[in-house]
Amino acid sequence: MPTMPETQVQELTQAILAALTKYTVPPCGIAAEIGCTDCLICAQKCPERVRQVLDAGATRISARSGVTAVPKDIAKFIDHTLLKPEATPAEIGKLCNEAKEYHFAAVCVNPPYVKQCAQILRGTDVDVAVVVGFPLGAHTTETKVFESKQAIADGAKEIDMVINIGALKAKQDDAVRSDIRAVCDAAHAGGAIVKVIIEAALLTDDEKVRACQLAKEAGADFVKTSTGFGPGGATVHDVALMARAVGGELGVKAAGGIRNYEQAQAMIAAGATRIGASAGVKIVAEARASSERSP
Repeated sequence: MPTMPETQVQELTQAILAALTKYTVPPCGIAAEIGCTDCLICAQKCPERVRQVLDAGATRISARSGVTAVPKDIAKFIDHTLLKPEATPAEIGKLCNEAKEYHFAAVCVNPPYVKQCAQILRGTDVDVAVVVGFPLGAHTTETKVFESKQAIADGAKEIDMVINIGALKAKQDDAVRSDIRAVCDAAHAGGAIVKVIIEAALLTDDEKVRACQLAKEAGADFVKTSTGFGPGGATVHDVALMARAVGGELGVKAAGGIRNYEQAQAMIAAGATRIGASAGVKIVAEARASSERSP
């Protein structure tokens, strides 16, 4: 696929930003002329707006008065995550058991723990996601490909790779695209999907849009906001910007700093189709409590 000219990237960025700022009450990312009260419970209050998320590709979100299916549905948005360097095998085992209990979409772990997770989760509805080129992205493409192949051999079904951030900022688009494509080719050959981490907190809005475009051109399945180890995590602004940039053709994973149900809902309303969080159990518990309080 040909590279998008720089002028077109800038025009696309401005168009997305204009759409994002069209309304003046939008921590949810899609608040409009309906008189949003900034309540951050769109799934309960604005089902017609959450329908936009469904139309963009999300398949599991309840959005009606008295939402009773939210706890189960929001769990399937969540990658239950443990990436801290001091994580122990016992903590990884606990992560997997929680994922089985709550039916999260996946667990997301560092490469040495993929085999353990795959064994614990065999026969369940929970996939194993692994980070590659993590957390800096400053690995060679060959290293990222090797990590991906090894992880898939160990049982991973999802690859969360970090882009070469410096190359993106230097406008070396061919190198960035090639790096992503090599990982995508290896992953897809092994039956895994790829989420491309752009580390949005280090990028300008123009660079975020360009990173999403390159990921799409390279055959990725998702774009992802953050590693959780950078200067900032997911924001509603970045999720909405990325969702508009990929135009429903890729999933969008919001990760980093999502610690409660309201934050998770806001990210989903902005366009996230997956949530990366270490607080998955808390998020589901809060979703259940919110459902019980609803009339």
